[in-house]
Amino acid sequence: MELLETILSNQNMNEAYLRVYKNKGASGVDGVTVDELKQYLKENKDELRQRIRTRKYQPQAALRVEIPKENGKMRKLGIPTVVDRVVQQAIHQILSPIFEKQFSEFSYGFRPKRSCEMAIVKSLEFLNAGYEWIVDIDLERFFDTVHTIN
Repeated sequence: MELLETILSNQNMNEAYLRVYKNKGASGVDGVTVDELKQYLKENKDELRQRIRTRKYQPQAALRVEIPKENGKMRKLGIPTVVDRVVQQAIHQILSPIFEKQFSEFSYGFRPKRSCEMAIVKSLEFLNAGYEWIVDIDLERFFDTVHTIN
């Protein structure tokens, strides 16, 4: 089966819907809630799939919100619509297992079955093995600098 058809399969799209529904979360710019999502997809799933197949699907703009950080500053977030989250989740479910194999075994950020604690343990193993150099890359406020279309 072609990769796109695997992404758009009933089983994968249903699993994506369930993940988005269980995660809840706020509405995007269109105001559609996760509780309204099931009905929306029942009425529009074929059209949504067709728009994706014909490359006419375009995600809506993310809703820009700011939430307070512990240090008193604000963190900017972009909240996608629930429909866009289903599409993103469907893609993620198929592509993640394919590309996960290619990532470095020493990469721990935002990876399945990996944590900060595991990164610390691996760092200690390197130190105990005699390694003396550490590369520290600070991505603080990285997402604040990513250009978005408003």
